[in-house]
Amino acid sequence: MKRDVPILAAPDPERVSRVREMFGDIEGRYDFLNRLLSLRRDVAWRRFTVRRMRFPRTRRFLDVATGTADLAVEAVRHHREIQATGLDFVPGMIEGARHKVSGAGRIRLLLGDALNLPFADGSFDVAAVAFGIRNMPDRLGALREMARVVVPGGQVMVLEMHLPEIPVVRPCYRFYLCGILPRLAGALSGNREAYQYLSESIVAFPPPRIFSDMMRSAGLEAVEYHSLTLGVTCLHVGRKPGR
Repeated sequence: MKRDVPILAAPDPERVSRVREMFGDIEGRYDFLNRLLSLRRDVAWRRFTVRRMRFPRTRRFLDVATGTADLAVEAVRHHREIQATGLDFVPGMIEGARHKVSGAGRIRLLLGDALNLPFADGSFDVAAVAFGIRNMPDRLGALREMARVVVPGGQVMVLEMHLPEIPVVRPCYRFYLCGILPRLAGALSGNREAYQYLSESIVAFPPPRIFSDMMRSAGLEAVEYHSLTLGVTCLHVGRKPGR
């Protein structure tokens, strides 16, 4: 049901509740629309991310806000020696992911909160979130939790969409995001509000350099980012201090 107040303008508890409801509503077409609207570039972005993961100690990977577990599935395909855990706060997404991971093996799925991860310190070599952190009001808290659960020297990765910084590309992409995407995706999914929110959340997300500063504020070092597809998406990588 559409509300008068946009999701991004709602108070944090209401925003979280509405985001959970929204993703539950579109779960059945989530993968199809992601592939269509990104022209399958989301597949390449995940592969780029997975190739940069390193598993020297625990051989365990945590996929936060896993959705339908695409990143976890790609990780266990590329790194044959690891176990993966996918965590999401939307029950419908977890249920949708179960059908996908049943054939992948080495993946467990949990319902949980990114701000209160149910794992001991140093449980994973790598913790990552793909296209999910912009839905979290307390992004710094989520980054700190991800840093907590990786080993010293472990990686925290964030794959997220941004407004491109290239002057010629930026207005064109913004027109696509705000003018075309909500109408097209809304017609295909039956939920235009969800994709209106998607567009607005990308526009409102911090530029890559600002987000890198946030990762440093979370206690990470050697922070870097890789600009992908003309800056439409960036992979942010930080390392937990220590060996």
